[in-house]
Amino acid sequence: MACLKRLSWTDIPQALITLPNGRELAITLGLGSGLSRRPSDPPGIVYGVTDRGPNFFISQAVDEFGLKHLEHLRGHRDAKVLPTPHTGPSIATLKVSDDAVELIGVVPLLDTAGERLSGLPPDFPGREPLFDVEGRPLAPSAFGADIEAIAALPDGSFALADEYGPALLFANARGRVSARWTPAGAGAAYAHPGVDVRGLLPERAMRLRPNRGVEALCASGDGRWLYAGMQSALVGEAGGSTEIWKLDAATGALAATWLYSFDPPASFKRDAARRAVDVGDLKICEFAWAGEDKLLVLERIAHTTKIYLAELGEQVAKTLLFTSDDHPEMGPDMEGMALLAPDTIVLVSDNDFGVEGAVMEFWRITLERR
Repeated sequence: MACLKRLSWTDIPQALITLPNGRELAITLGLGSGLSRRPSDPPGIVYGVTDRGPNFFISQAVDEFGLKHLEHLRGHRDAKVLPTPHTGPSIATLKVSDDAVELIGVVPLLDTAGERLSGLPPDFPGREPLFDVEGRPLAPSAFGADIEAIAALPDGSFALADEYGPALLFANARGRVSARWTPAGAGAAYAHPGVDVRGLLPERAMRLRPNRGVEALCASGDGRWLYAGMQSALVGEAGGSTEIWKLDAATGALAATWLYSFDPPASFKRDAARRAVDVGDLKICEFAWAGEDKLLVLERIAHTTKIYLAELGEQVAKTLLFTSDDHPEMGPDMEGMALLAPDTIVLVSDNDFGVEGAVMEFWRITLERR
């Protein structure tokens, strides 16, 4: 059993975007893509990260937002509209108390010259079709990313997971990005002044499904290792499992690979009750380090969130710690997770910057001591 408590939080207004039809979109701070903390951090301090920024599908833009001039783009599979493509990811510092979450500060991700990391993908085959609100195609960017996870490192710096490439970025405490690890052979698409681009990740990672790249990331307590997880199976592989990598945090060398098996789709009961679900819907969304080759894994579709203790040996042994199927008060889209204590987890939902009216939910989960 687990004790669940929703923490007080009010979404923070960021901007009003005026669409071509005159409608205004109220954008809020969306820092729920990932959470992390260091063992040495003061009590309650956690770090959140935003993703590429507000975005919505073409069908949503036409049917819900009334952007009829985009009707001709419906045929573009997986295409999305990015209303603020040049305002990219940021790192947020948060303080979690017994009852509430407080925003301490936000740092945008920049290059060494002060240029902001955009929310646009690099120029590689099969990239997602993206358009602005006028329907104009958005050009790729070598210095762009869709950040979906964050690992706070002992020296005060951060490793960040970009699901576009996929890739890992490295930034100092002030948000200055100095390095990027990409799949082998993909480095040219990321070449950018002042950023050390290295093709250190497995080449097969380029076979990712759109928007299903590296979604989970954490560091060992001493910062020696990074654990990275692909959100879903690669193209051409069985959909019932995905990969976890153990990487040397200094060199990027791949020390181990594990195959993580998803639960059956029907076991995500809140999702299965709403629609037909299959293996293509299964996702890993977050890791938290729980000891040597032990991870907390956030596994979900949309409405059902499961947290497992995964012990990474010859195979992956999973122990279920929590499922939101037992707690209907918890909302969907839980993406960020951090360990506040060995038996205490904080979860946060991704509100997609409020474009659909969603609000962020922070939850404290106290696990039964074993």
